[in-house]
Amino acid sequence: MPYLRAADMPEEPAGDRFRQVLARPGILQIPGTHNGQAALQAKAAGFEACYLSGAAMSASMGLPDLGIITVDEVAFFIRQVARASRLPVLVDGDTGYGEALNVMHMVRSFEEAGAAAVHLEDQLLPKKCGHLNDKQLATPGDMAAKVAAAAKARRHLFVIARTDAVASEGMDGAVARAELYIQAGADAIFPEALTTPDMFREFARRMPGVRLLANMTEFGRTPFFTAQEFESFGYAMVIWPVSSLRVANKAQSELYQAIRRDGGTHAMLDRMQTRAELYDTIDYEEYEALDASIVRTVIPTGTIS
Repeated sequence: MPYLRAADMPEEPAGDRFRQVLARPGILQIPGTHNGQAALQAKAAGFEACYLSGAAMSASMGLPDLGIITVDEVAFFIRQVARASRLPVLVDGDTGYGEALNVMHMVRSFEEAGAAAVHLEDQLLPKKCGHLNDKQLATPGDMAAKVAAAAKARRHLFVIARTDAVASEGMDGAVARAELYIQAGADAIFPEALTTPDMFREFARRMPGVRLLANMTEFGRTPFFTAQEFESFGYAMVIWPVSSLRVANKAQSELYQAIRRDGGTHAMLDRMQTRAELYDTIDYEEYEALDASIVRTVIPTGTIS
């Protein structure tokens, strides 16, 4: 379904489509998709929404996840993922790139790029991955002002407030913050870096009627849980934020080592997406069909195809 064809583009705003898939029975599973190709593959696997992680976008650019990238750089990722997949995209908005006016600018920019939802966190810059140590937090009132600014600026964007307070302020502090963020206009809450099933259950019990997002990142503080386990804890959504990038980077590193070692890629062919598989994923033939001046491509036969 080429995005160039107007009939193939969604008619409803992205935020409304996100609310629709979230309203369906069962937990909404949202894999990280660090570029347009990953988003297409996630869609082909049957996912109904996808996620853009600040850590994955930063790492894709060769940068650490310390709040370095800009609104415009994130908008570039949003455009390619939303355009390629036409899935509703949840975007990591970090700390909102500043204070209230900056948050409003971020919301408008993300909506215009095609985002369906955004989450904001209550850290101070320079922010860190939520599973690392010694995070510095904004005051509850300052974060609530950012949430209110996001709610005021959005037309349809679904706003999720993330709190990193459990590590430093305990469950009571995190719940108090979450309640304030809901009052300020957040549609859902993302409690970051919980470490036990009981913590997930307690947070959900103390936030009745509030939709909650769980983060299943690898190599962090949260043990491995399945989507079904998170659902049993009381969560409505779960993300796997950097998994696609981790797998792709590992495979890419092994490829470069093989070329350096073997003088070619012949030992890696069975691990590659073929030309035919790539063209099928990106709807190559359908794009060609839109322009009669393009001669239909015939995929070469042979070992390297």
